[in-house]
Amino acid sequence: MAVVEQLLRAEADGTISFGNYDLPEKKKLDNFEHEGNILKVKTFKDITKLEQNEMFLYESVPGTTVTHFKENDNGVSFEVEGPGDAQITVGLEENTDYHVLVDGKNIGPMQTGVGGKLSFSVTLGTAPSKVEIHK
Repeated sequence: MAVVEQLLRAEADGTISFGNYDLPEKKKLDNFEHEGNILKVKTFKDITKLEQNEMFLYESVPGTTVTHFKENDNGVSFEVEGPGDAQITVGLEENTDYHVLVDGKNIGPMQTGVGGKLSFSVTLGTAPSKVEIHK
């Protein structure tokens, strides 16, 4: 399993990767510029959290490593890995229906509330899990 040693990085394909679930103590990196946005990450073994322009974007409990995170008008997609199962929350549009797929399996339609947050659990194994969330 791989972690993002520098906590947050831009990938050549325009996505971002972040998080280090191996850290025993919380580390953070803020004021990271990517495609006109300012990103901030906090990560360690217990939690990984990403903010974009001071708005909530991603959180996992316990901490995870996320690679190839991409946000668009229809939702988000990313790969996630960690030492065990994780509860993931993503920030999306308020009061909107989304389809959530984990490793190609539809785990059901879900709706965000007033805050635009959508939460789900992922069973993590030896390989990263591919998550796709779209309208």
